[in-house]
Amino acid sequence: MALVLALFTVVATAIGGVVAMRANDRMHLVLGASAGVLLGLVAFDLMPEIFRLSTNNLAAGVPAAMIAFVVGFLVLHVVERAAGLHEPADTEYGEHRHTLVGTLGASGLIAHSFLDGLAIGLAFQVATPLGWTVAIAVLAHDFADGLNTVILMQRSGNDRRRTAIALGLDALAPVVGVLVARLVTPTDSILAIYLGTFAGLLTYLATADILPEAHAHHPSRMTLLATIGGVGAMYAVTSLL
Repeated sequence: MALVLALFTVVATAIGGVVAMRANDRMHLVLGASAGVLLGLVAFDLMPEIFRLSTNNLAAGVPAAMIAFVVGFLVLHVVERAAGLHEPADTEYGEHRHTLVGTLGASGLIAHSFLDGLAIGLAFQVATPLGWTVAIAVLAHDFADGLNTVILMQRSGNDRRRTAIALGLDALAPVVGVLVARLVTPTDSILAIYLGTFAGLLTYLATADILPEAHAHHPSRMTLLATIGGVGAMYAVTSLL
């Protein structure tokens, strides 16, 4: 059953990616919503899970996962600054962007999707009702994962072939996660550090990359409302499921 549900996540992720690819002149709204979804994912999904997993994993009195959060944020910031990747606000976004940034972001989403599948598989090992609950939650936000994977790849200069490959890997990652769940069980401390790093990466991408681009050429109230709507959608998903 876990594997069957993981196959449904493939469809949800693919649909999200197709929506992002066909946004065209409404891309500023998709970007705004995407940034909101990323912020909501960090605040309402990743952070609570990080705190649950890292209660006893401290480094000099500070949760190790929160150190990983700052490291994830700063590493991407340093990479961008060192490579001169940020363009001024009045230039065409992504004209000289290095594809590494989008690849890093997409890789993080793919890894997160893998952990989603791992969570489904492990939850079904504990109890069938728990497995269904986790699977429904994963399905609800895998659409956003597909959308964000495409956006991160496209807005950093990757061509359609690379973007399609990243989307395909993101879609298949939960299936791989379910299969791996039958073989290994990662420790809570390792998961917490990974999630902390990933949360820092997503926070940087949402605030320093996606939001500035969303408002660069279309500084409208609709873009702001799209961002708020993205945050609200993630809150609804996580609170209800």
